[in-house]
Amino acid sequence: METVQAIKQRFEIIGNDEGLNRAIEKSIRVAPTDISVLVTGESGVGKESLPKIIHSLSHRKHSKYIAVNCGAIPEGTIDSELFGHEKGAFTGASQSRDGYFQEADGGTIFLDEVGELPLTTQVRLLRVLENGEFLKVGSSKVQKTNVRIVAATNVNMTEAIKKEKFREDLYYRLSTVEIHLPPLRERKDDIHLLFRKFASDFALKYKMPTLRLTDDAVKQLLNCRWQGNIRQLRNVTEQLSVLETNREVDAQTLFQYLPDSGNNLPSVVEQKNDNADFSNEREILYKVLFDMKRDLGDLKKLTLELIKSDDNTEVKKENQNLINKIYGKNEEDFETSDTERNLTDEQELEILQVPEKKPTQALEPHQDNYDFAEDIEEEETLSLQDKELELIKKSLERHQGRRKPAAEELGISERTLYRKIKQYDLS
Repeated sequence: METVQAIKQRFEIIGNDEGLNRAIEKSIRVAPTDISVLVTGESGVGKESLPKIIHSLSHRKHSKYIAVNCGAIPEGTIDSELFGHEKGAFTGASQSRDGYFQEADGGTIFLDEVGELPLTTQVRLLRVLENGEFLKVGSSKVQKTNVRIVAATNVNMTEAIKKEKFREDLYYRLSTVEIHLPPLRERKDDIHLLFRKFASDFALKYKMPTLRLTDDAVKQLLNCRWQGNIRQLRNVTEQLSVLETNREVDAQTLFQYLPDSGNNLPSVVEQKNDNADFSNEREILYKVLFDMKRDLGDLKKLTLELIKSDDNTEVKKENQNLINKIYGKNEEDFETSDTERNLTDEQELEILQVPEKKPTQALEPHQDNYDFAEDIEEEETLSLQDKELELIKKSLERHQGRRKPAAEELGISERTLYRKIKQYDLS
């Protein structure tokens, strides 16, 4: 069995971090078996190196090794890519094609970004893991394959399972052995080593002197969070190698190439406000209630003007009691003023604002902040109906029950009056 150090030299893996060494050691131990392996870790930590180690140390090393990026294949064609298809299975399938599982028979398949697989494809993959069987797209003939599956993902699989984006049974099949690669920010001692390796490689590639960092620049390099991990460090090193004429880089120069240099401070986590939806609904209700109040005022004012416009002094006198009953002694109190009509939405909300109860205080049944609006609406509606009924009764009495002159006096059609008589049961 090869040592961890020998594997690092063979696959050009840089670093002495304990987490990295542990991951390589686990890869060496599981390689001779056919156990399914799931490699986890953030994007850019170098997960693709471990499947290569596992394949090269297994008894399948002389067979094919195929790496598939599941996130890069469209959902409509991924089944065909993995399992193959028959001629005419779908539009454009002019001939039969073998999939990766058939091509890699006897070897190893590395499924990168396996968390991006569609649910339908996950079902097919589960069958391959359980008994080595699969169906080509458009075929009913069961085919067998003998492949070892090593998968990798940067997705939080527990969360994906909770959200029903990944099958729990497939997860346990894939993760017989789970190997985790730590992020670069947890490998502080390896960061400068990796920078020096990349700087040497790019100096050789672009035929220029190798970059060096000052002591302050090294501290700056170690304090960066490196959200993109090794991939991001490699890109920064390449930019410095190409763009900087001075081969000794200080902290100020390096700072300009670090996109997340300001992200070392603790982040502010936005908390969800559970009362946000309720507040929005409450504001809408305030607006509706204010409009109802204004409309009721306009209706009462219009009714009052119609009653006053009657030239018959006797009618005015008979209806005065009804007017006082509806409007009170001061009729102007119920008129909608110009100031009230021109109020802004914010001013309307201030007028209708009700003291907000604390969330821990439950409202009593049928007692909420809007009871006052229901009382107003019910009282005003009943008053208008009573007035209308009294006016119709008096008009019919004056005209000895004749509907036509009564309708003319009330300013409505005879048909409308007939409907009102039926409505109020005035036979």
